[in-house]
Amino acid sequence: MLHAVWFRNDLRTHDNPALHAAAASGQPVVAFYFFTPAQLARHDVGPTKQRFILENVAALRAELADLNIPLLALLCDDYRSSVTLLVKLCRQHQVQTLFANRELELNERRRDSDAHRALQQAGTGVQFYQDQTLLPVGQVLTAEGNPYRVFTPFKRAWQKQIAEHSLTSLPRPSAQSPLPIAATPEEEILSWQHPTAANRFWQAGSEAAWQRLNQFSERLIDHYKERRDIPSLGATSQLSPYLAVGAISPRSCLLQALKGNHFEWDSGNPGILTWINELVWREFYKHLSYHYPELSKGEAFNPQTRFIPWSRDPEHLQRWQQGLTGYPLVDAGMRQLNQMGWMHNRLRMVTAMFFTKQLFMDWRLGEAYFMQTLIDSDYAANNGGWQWSASTGADAAPYFRVFNPVRQSQRFDANGDFIRQWVPELAQLGPRQIHDPTPLERQMCGYPQPIVDHRTSVEQVKQAFKNAQAMAAEIA
Repeated sequence: MLHAVWFRNDLRTHDNPALHAAAASGQPVVAFYFFTPAQLARHDVGPTKQRFILENVAALRAELADLNIPLLALLCDDYRSSVTLLVKLCRQHQVQTLFANRELELNERRRDSDAHRALQQAGTGVQFYQDQTLLPVGQVLTAEGNPYRVFTPFKRAWQKQIAEHSLTSLPRPSAQSPLPIAATPEEEILSWQHPTAANRFWQAGSEAAWQRLNQFSERLIDHYKERRDIPSLGATSQLSPYLAVGAISPRSCLLQALKGNHFEWDSGNPGILTWINELVWREFYKHLSYHYPELSKGEAFNPQTRFIPWSRDPEHLQRWQQGLTGYPLVDAGMRQLNQMGWMHNRLRMVTAMFFTKQLFMDWRLGEAYFMQTLIDSDYAANNGGWQWSASTGADAAPYFRVFNPVRQSQRFDANGDFIRQWVPELAQLGPRQIHDPTPLERQMCGYPQPIVDHRTSVEQVKQAFKNAQAMAAEIA
């Protein structure tokens, strides 16, 4: 009899609750993974992220091989077919109990319910474990037992609870005796999605994730608070791709930060405290995505904003996607995204707010493009960020708060270094001209005129929000 571990968005051997429990049982363990490209495409997960997933599966295969745990990876269309194959594999290998870490999104929860039911009918036990969030969803609630809808009180409640926990990471299991089961060849796994140009920027695997975490902790985190918004400095951790596939756990990241701050939550190093705050925002959006599954169906969190007549202008969408809006910092951010599959967090806010508050484009179109292009695409964080920028979400920016892209550029890329890197046609302009070139300078550089006038477009968007609020009040 065997135990099996079903890997999903937890592609690591260190601090993996399901793997740890299976190995601690004393029974021999086999590992399963199902790659479902059609399902991923329906979730707007693009080829760069799909390839990164497979590279991390290949890295996991090597980690498991060191433990004599064979990884059986299979290609199938969608979640429904993966459940069928899972039951078949468990029957074929006489699996006594299947171990897996819970996933929180709606379709994934439905898949897990179907798998649980089918496996129980087949006589296979199932055990699920807490992994995606540091505290279980459903545990951080208001005094009335409701989910928090605002970040600051959520953070206070979350921090109070987690400070009472004994935070320890789970060790990597010891190697077991070899099994007469052949693992899926690495070449086969990697053949399921060819790399894109962006994949070359990102080394896959837990070892790469830990290297980034250690380098960030040793060199960058102390000055994170004052440098994190300057995209040319490379002062962020860039751990988001690894968290998105589970190559490293959020608990490992939090423990590393707390260790550097002598396990202080409210005082100490401002850089470390600011980075921990970003981890809590990640938790907040994960909890929201669980409690409000309608968000995964394109619904705005704030019902008053459902009356906003967003634009879907194809020319505006294309020029924004290509980084040809005529606003240098916006275009630099979009070109970084298109080439690296990743964008600096400050620029995610700038480009998203430009899309929604100046082009007045439907935030769902931008949300989908980010999901399709980002190597760190994560439904909860991406949806939360877009609804924040569009003023439709939980604890979102007020509708009248609009980033001026020229001022953002002058403030966070004062010398124009980031713009010169990603918009090379403007490289010869000086620090004063590069943020908003004159019509003649644009013509000489081959750079487009602004797609919209900032002041005019912002006033139109504000009026649209006011009209939507009035409509919502009439209906109420």
